[in-house]
Amino acid sequence: MNWQSIDYSVEGGVAAITLRRPERLNAIDDHMPGEIRQAVEVADADRKVHVIVVQGAGRAFCAGYDLKLYAEAERPNPAVQEMPWDPTVDFRFMHANTADFMSLWRCAKPTIAKVHGYAVAGGSDIALACDLVVMAEDARIGYPPARVWGVPTTAMWVYRVGAERAKRMLFTGDLIDGVEAARMGLVLEAVPADRLDERVAELAGRIAGVPLSQLMMMKMMINQAYENMGLASTQALATLFDGIARHSPEGVWWKQRAEEVGFAQAVAERDSGDPIAPDVGR
Repeated sequence: MNWQSIDYSVEGGVAAITLRRPERLNAIDDHMPGEIRQAVEVADADRKVHVIVVQGAGRAFCAGYDLKLYAEAERPNPAVQEMPWDPTVDFRFMHANTADFMSLWRCAKPTIAKVHGYAVAGGSDIALACDLVVMAEDARIGYPPARVWGVPTTAMWVYRVGAERAKRMLFTGDLIDGVEAARMGLVLEAVPADRLDERVAELAGRIAGVPLSQLMMMKMMINQAYENMGLASTQALATLFDGIARHSPEGVWWKQRAEEVGFAQAVAERDSGDPIAPDVGR
C-alpha cells in the first residue's frame, strides 16, 4: 500500500496503525479515514495478526479534523456546502468517514488505541471506536465541536460512559485528562506518559496469545449487545446532525469567523466560554 496519512507495520502478532501527519498533530485529512479502514482490512485478513494498535506519530494521537483544510478554507469544501445545502451529500461524506473509523470496532480482531497528547474531536471518534483505550495520564480527550460546528458521528460517548456523563462532556465540549477519563470509565486505564508504550505492549502481547477464534467470538458477542441497543441508528442520527451543525446559523457564523481570523483564533473563541454567535438572530 502507498499510504499517505498513516503507516502500517506488523510485529509479533500485533499490527500497528500509526496516524502520520505529525506536523498537523495527525489531524484528519481526506486520506486518513479510508486508509485506516484499508489497514484494518489488511490486518483482519492476516492470520498472523491477533490484535491491532492505533497510535499517533509525534506529539499527539489525533487533533481531530484538519480545520485548516475544512474550517479556514473557503466554501465549498467537503465539510461545508454553499447554501442552500443538500443534507444527503453531506451525509454520504460523513457517513463514509464514520464507517471507516468504525471498522476498528466492527473488525474481527481486538483494537487498542494508544493515546498521548491529544485525542480531540474527530480524534476522539477514532480512539473511542477502538475496543480498548489506554491513555497517558497527561493526555487530553474531548469533543470541543459539541459547542458549535459538530456532533460526534460515532456516538460512542454514551455507550462508554452512559447518558449523564456523556451529556456532561458534550454539553460543555470540555477536554479531560487521562486520569479523569479512566475515572469516569471512558477509557480502560491511564498510565504515566513514560510507561504508555510499555503498558500497551504488555496488553497487546497478552491478547495476542489468545486464539483468533476466541477473540472473534468474544468481540462479536459483546459488540452485538451494543448493536441491539441501536448503535447503528444512533450513529446515523448523529451523522445527520453533524451536517446540520455545520450548516445551522451558528455553524455558518463560526465558519465565517474561522475564515476571517483563522481557525486557531476561532477555536480559542469557541472554547472560551463566552456566548457563541452572539449576533445570529432567530
